[in-house]
Amino acid sequence: MTMPAMTAATDAPPPAREADFRTRLIGTLRDRLETGRAEAEALLVKSGDGLACASALSTAMDGLIVEAHRAVTANLPGPSAGTDAGDPITIVATGGYGRGMMAPGSDVDLLLLMPDKASPRAGAVIEQLLYALWDLKLKVGHATRTVDECVREARSDMTIRTALLEARFILGDRALFDRMQARFAKDVVRGSAAQFVEAKLRERETRVNRAGHSRYLVEPNVKDGKGGLRDLNTLFWIAKYVYRVSTPEECVAAGLFTADEAELFRRCEEFLWRVRCHLHFATGRAEERLSFDNQRLVAQRFGYKARTGLSGVERFMKAYFSIAKQVGDLTAIVCAGLEARHAKKRPVLDRVFGRLRRRRGGLESPDFRIDNDRITVAAQDAFQRDPVNLLRVFWLADQHNLPLHPDASRLVTRSLGLVGPRVRSDPEANKLFMDILTSRNAPEVVLRRMNETGLLGRFVPDFGRVVSMMQFNMYHHYTVDEHLIRAIGVLAEIDGRRVENEHPLANRIVHMIRRRRALYLAVFLHDIAKGRLEDHSIAGEEIARKLGPRLGLDATEVETVAWLVKHHLLMSMIAQSRDLSDPKTISAFAEVVQTTERLKMLLVLTIADIKAVGPGVWTGWKGELLRTLYNETENVLTGGESDRFHPARISVIHANLRAALPEWSDDSFAAYSARFYPSYWLKTVPERQIAHARFIREMEEAGRTVATKVETDAFRGVTEITIASPDHPRLLAIITGACAAAGGNIVDAQIFTSADGLALDTIFLSRAFEADDDEVRRAMRVATAIERALRSEVRIADLVAGRKSSKKVPKAFVVPAEVLIDNDLSSRHTVIEVSGLDRPGLLYELTTALGQMNLNIASAHVATFGERAADVFYVTDLLGTKITQPARQSAIRRGLKPILDGGKA
Repeated sequence: MTMPAMTAATDAPPPAREADFRTRLIGTLRDRLETGRAEAEALLVKSGDGLACASALSTAMDGLIVEAHRAVTANLPGPSAGTDAGDPITIVATGGYGRGMMAPGSDVDLLLLMPDKASPRAGAVIEQLLYALWDLKLKVGHATRTVDECVREARSDMTIRTALLEARFILGDRALFDRMQARFAKDVVRGSAAQFVEAKLRERETRVNRAGHSRYLVEPNVKDGKGGLRDLNTLFWIAKYVYRVSTPEECVAAGLFTADEAELFRRCEEFLWRVRCHLHFATGRAEERLSFDNQRLVAQRFGYKARTGLSGVERFMKAYFSIAKQVGDLTAIVCAGLEARHAKKRPVLDRVFGRLRRRRGGLESPDFRIDNDRITVAAQDAFQRDPVNLLRVFWLADQHNLPLHPDASRLVTRSLGLVGPRVRSDPEANKLFMDILTSRNAPEVVLRRMNETGLLGRFVPDFGRVVSMMQFNMYHHYTVDEHLIRAIGVLAEIDGRRVENEHPLANRIVHMIRRRRALYLAVFLHDIAKGRLEDHSIAGEEIARKLGPRLGLDATEVETVAWLVKHHLLMSMIAQSRDLSDPKTISAFAEVVQTTERLKMLLVLTIADIKAVGPGVWTGWKGELLRTLYNETENVLTGGESDRFHPARISVIHANLRAALPEWSDDSFAAYSARFYPSYWLKTVPERQIAHARFIREMEEAGRTVATKVETDAFRGVTEITIASPDHPRLLAIITGACAAAGGNIVDAQIFTSADGLALDTIFLSRAFEADDDEVRRAMRVATAIERALRSEVRIADLVAGRKSSKKVPKAFVVPAEVLIDNDLSSRHTVIEVSGLDRPGLLYELTTALGQMNLNIASAHVATFGERAADVFYVTDLLGTKITQPARQSAIRRGLKPILDGGKA
């Protein structure tokens, strides 16, 4: 596109001429910018080549800058643009733009290189050029320096040094640019390779920690996340600085990459640039995070469709994480090459091993040796001669608590073709694997390294199917393979008694488990069938039955693993969504579990599963629920059921409470103990009974009809708010509405009504602050909102409608509304289970609807799994009987489903 002549009418005043020039210049440049971006996007869609698109955008920007510079210099008074004096500055692209690669929203990084004695016009040219670029809404990073200043700044600032490493001439004095390049190589780069490498790797570690340490986070940052474009940039910066190369292909001649690895670099780079360009085009901004909403957009632009149990977006993200993993492989390769040149100190990627104790003595195998405190092969044909060595090298790494040398890791990846049916059926290979899996050292670390080399998925093909597989939901933070490996890490922590304070029950029982191998294998396999058309628990059970004998487990162990995989979600589901004080809940669970050995194993597996989901998912509240379920079930399995639920226990409970309240008169206590029904005395723990008695007495002595009490519990991660109020059908709806309006997230509720009509409800809120003072202030605001609502000082509906929650569920998610009604789960209540897309105020709307349908809520159990709300209500009609009429049940479903679908009942 040729810039039209920029002349103004001679009779117009200078300011008017300048404004007219700027207007026409910006209009022309904007047209050029939009045309360049449209052409690049069309190229991306047609060719599917991210590198071509990024290069086209960079070339278009070059042309725009050249045209803008020509117009600006032509418009200024002084020498014509064709003379040396007419070009007083040299424009250099730096950073990503210097590489000749840009995304639609990339910054435009410029070095305005000046001669030692700049002409007077230089400042005016720079000012008008930058204003033109800014008027186009471009993000311009610029620096104006002489050659001496470039050298001085690069010596002291690693960011500037890196930017100049990729400097690229655009226009101006080429000789000046060449002089700057020569000075940079001589006075900055020479002799500083080790310093640069250490700085870049340290910078990478900081960046990755900031973006999220794992490369398997389900909402990755394409640019700055682990396994993203910046990692590739770092590798190439290091290669360029140390090896003096300009392209990945030149890395082959330098001995850093093989030809296949150079091709892998290009393939990873192209894919990530394709993702980034699509992401910018789809969102219309410089968006770098593949959020759930954006994942669906980009997957559609890539053309992914649903197939074999995976949605299109899950298939796209599986491809993304596979590329991120390969970027990690390339990182290890470059680090190994740098170490060989002594340009790098101790390997950054192996720091985790530094915490472990080393076994003294040599290696047990002549095929391996220790090189600089890492295990490597003694000869390049070690795996070819004996493919079992592929497992043995990791076994040795675990036994000696030593990391694998990058050269050995690289050779493992190249040798994966040796792992076939013969190796998979080899008894020694399988024994070595089980030794690694059940190690008391660091099985998580070794399994992850096996996974990164590709060996784990090759040796266990069913595991290979879930490598890099994400689940498109907000609950799981990691890919399936990373989740399984992390679960083994949690189990090893419990097994090693390293989290005794956090999991006292699990730490006590784990060493009572007789079938330790079965437990470890069940944890490793519990989600291995994710992504299949059939239920993953059922399909996983079949995998366990097939794989167990191959790995050397006996028939009893195989049956145990299969049972644990099939039922791995059961204990968590019951603990979080059932009334644990209902005898039928416990007896039904005990019928499935059958033995205390299975109960112990299922508890430990459940803890490992929940904790491995992601940060913040495990809470002390969930731990208490699981401990309660465990203890009650163990009591049943060991013959204590009749004692636990015998009516005579109420007399014992009353006697214990009377002893704890010596200040009460006998008449006062007799009247109080008669107020509550048996269910209250059997469900409520003694400490809470004492607190309730004093709370109610203080309220009534003060002449109040409504009162609240706040207590925090840092260990369980919940805050309790106890509410006393005259009972009425919409009481729970008012409480949940007030909580929603005040920003309280309810995780459970205990609901009791006395014989004289006093409601005594306790709601449990997830903790919002670590400090008790902050948490109490927050809970008091919630409690005040509840009291005001119960005294009719505010309308709950208005409060909920006005609440602007920070909790946003991405539009990408669709959760089918489901309402299940069951009369067999409880002996006294109808159980209503609802599931749907979570949103602020949902619990309030549900409880309001249940109240309007004249249902009495006896207890509520609230759970949220990412974007999915799963709430359970134990209800009766107003006469205290179950809801058995089909017509009434249908009416309940019709009333609740529209709420779960996002509308109002």
